[in-house]
Amino acid sequence: MDALILPSASFREAERIFRSLSPSPLPSSFARSSPRVGAHGGRRGSTTLKSDIICPDERQLSINKKVFHFRCSAANTYDHPSQETLLEEEIPQMSTSLNTSPGRPVPLGASTVENGINFALFSQHARSVILCLSIEQRMDLDEKNLMMTEIELDPYVNKTGDVWHICIEDLPRLGVLYGYRVDGPKGKQQGHRFDSSVVLIDPYAKLVDGRRFFGDASKKMPKFLGTFDFESLPFDWGEEYRPPNIPEKDLIIYEMNVRAFTADASSGLGPHIRGSYLGVIEKIPHLLELGVNAVELLPVFEFDEFEFQRHPNPRDHMINSWGYSTMNFFSPMSRYASAGGGPFAAALEFKKMVKALHNAGIEVILDVVYNHTNEAGDEHPYTTSFRGIDNKVYYMVDVNNGGQLLNLSGCGNTFNCNHQVVMELILESLRHWVNEYHVDGFRFDLASILCRGTDGTPLDSPPIVKAIAKDSVLSRCKIIAEPWDCGGLYLVGSFPNWDRSRYVDHKKSMLMQYLMWPITELLKIRRKRWAEWNGKYRDDVRRFIKGDSGMKGKFATRISGSSDLYQINKRKPYHSINFVIAHDGFTLYDLVSYNSKHNEANGEGGLDGTNDNFSWNCGCEGETKDPSINSLRSRQMKNFHLALMVSQGTPMILMGDEYGHTRYGNNNSYGHDTLMNHFQWDKLESRKESHFRFFSEVIKFRQDHHLLGRENFLTKNDITWHEDNWDNHDSKFLAFTLHHPRTGGDIYVAFNAHHYFVTAAIPSPPHKRKWFRVVDTNLPAPDDFVRDGVPGVKATYNVAPYSSILLIAKS
Repeated sequence: MDALILPSASFREAERIFRSLSPSPLPSSFARSSPRVGAHGGRRGSTTLKSDIICPDERQLSINKKVFHFRCSAANTYDHPSQETLLEEEIPQMSTSLNTSPGRPVPLGASTVENGINFALFSQHARSVILCLSIEQRMDLDEKNLMMTEIELDPYVNKTGDVWHICIEDLPRLGVLYGYRVDGPKGKQQGHRFDSSVVLIDPYAKLVDGRRFFGDASKKMPKFLGTFDFESLPFDWGEEYRPPNIPEKDLIIYEMNVRAFTADASSGLGPHIRGSYLGVIEKIPHLLELGVNAVELLPVFEFDEFEFQRHPNPRDHMINSWGYSTMNFFSPMSRYASAGGGPFAAALEFKKMVKALHNAGIEVILDVVYNHTNEAGDEHPYTTSFRGIDNKVYYMVDVNNGGQLLNLSGCGNTFNCNHQVVMELILESLRHWVNEYHVDGFRFDLASILCRGTDGTPLDSPPIVKAIAKDSVLSRCKIIAEPWDCGGLYLVGSFPNWDRSRYVDHKKSMLMQYLMWPITELLKIRRKRWAEWNGKYRDDVRRFIKGDSGMKGKFATRISGSSDLYQINKRKPYHSINFVIAHDGFTLYDLVSYNSKHNEANGEGGLDGTNDNFSWNCGCEGETKDPSINSLRSRQMKNFHLALMVSQGTPMILMGDEYGHTRYGNNNSYGHDTLMNHFQWDKLESRKESHFRFFSEVIKFRQDHHLLGRENFLTKNDITWHEDNWDNHDSKFLAFTLHHPRTGGDIYVAFNAHHYFVTAAIPSPPHKRKWFRVVDTNLPAPDDFVRDGVPGVKATYNVAPYSSILLIAKS
């Protein structure tokens, strides 16, 4: 636990001190009672110590509806004399007594110990901490906002270094809701934001409870509290269960939103299951038919979808449907459970979803947001956890500028990822999702923030990035960076990366370990590194396909694996995550239907969302009934998809592009829980034999032909460029052949981004082979893709304007 700031005494010594504590006897005038903590819900009655909520090393005696608390502090333990204080107060109506002991500083969060539940909270700058409990079995869940048991932690008994801790012996192992009130210095200029009036979520809470139904406007301002389940049996993954463990070079990623995937009534699912983890399971056949083998889920950590509606503002009509506003890094989004099942159901159903996807051969990658949290900035803060526990530790603060929060995320705050304590939180969170939920990897949102020091300056060797790559658990996962942030740190092609070496058990000899590893694992050693969302691929491919001049050379570089970016430090083509479309920005349909963004529905006067879309509306802004424009748009969508699937690297497509989903020109639709974001299953059905068929067939063609997903970068023997016009700025035609030296199954591809036909000279096929046409995006379905190929390809081929072809050499 390097991240914990402990006192000079060792943890073992601290344990010895705790065990040595023994309360002084009660005065002889009172009968002896067991050591207890008096735990009282609601407002406290009159007491001789005004703000003294009962703390751990204390005993109580109840006489005639009055409770007498006797506080005892151990003599000499912290160089303070033993003291006894008699407190008298009225017992509230809702009263309960809880046995306690000092507890332990590790692990952080709530954990089981032999005699109860241990609670441990890090706060370096706190001066007081109160544990708040709500026990559902003893009170109505609806009353949890009104009545809570509060236990003040004694810094002389319940604190080790910067960790506050206590053990509660009488708590149920399931169904307890808890949080903390934390107080400390009020110096905003020093970076502090303490507010003891707010009950805060434990950063290490494994589950969070609050609103039960997504978008329930009757409960816009619930109390979010941590909870735990130490009662249920471990999830049954099954004896035959195995994660897919798909090689990175073979991945085809489908970026999707759990809720939006099945929230629409057109999904055909019952209302109780729409928009849930279980809803994803019901639609696995669609993913298999499409041909993808990995889903990249938009954020599934707990978030508050009503965060925009807490105060009047231009966005107060919106609901956060994307989830890039994390409240807690360990808990699955509870409102993605079916039928309002809450956090326990969410955890169970998330595991069921992962198991079902894995059994279908589909990996699960999580989009994770460690660059900022939901707590916003100082103008309209939303204090739920980190800000109130220790703002100066968890966030980057400019102490030279009045303690202002740095805003490198564009969301009001910046998570302090390379602070030792915060780094340990991130690592523990990631391990939890791998060990508990069996996810296969992570995509890090605005990952350049992980490359900044505690003062926001860029680091050449950021500790958190290296720690993730070297971690014994995380090094087995797919790890993907979005290599930029809102502070201008653009790291596409230069994101720090290390070998993600296999974990070595130093208790065993290296020779023995190598002998025990399968040969397939040995081949993977020291090959895994951080992959990156390749933003340059997106921009260059968009510009070439829509017909911009001077883009042919860049287009060739991108589809051949972006060697200018990744052929360094032993990286591979598959470290480039190739995409034309992602969740933010235009959908594929909108990319070919709008020249400009249309974000009026967001309420910000069109100021939000990027202006650099590199889009082309093909002759009309938005919807049209002009058949020639719609035909051109269809061709362009197929051209983009073909380019993506024949590119070296790892392709990623966006949910809905397989049927041509539109957001009506909105390129920043994060706040719309409507058909703007919801998958339209009826539209999919209507385009099943045309648009969807082409997308699915091209994906499967890539899977069947390993020339399109190589382990290593192309050499001059692997590819022939049919080009003698590289220096012509106005040339928008590109053709190449990928060679298969063993079988002769070469693949010829040509793209024509001109507005006129180009007569392409087709090279001679390999010996005893003939060219067969598989793809011509200018042809209508089903002729635009023919799996077995159409024979009769001649020495030349007229490639239509804004179209592409693919030929395969066969005997």
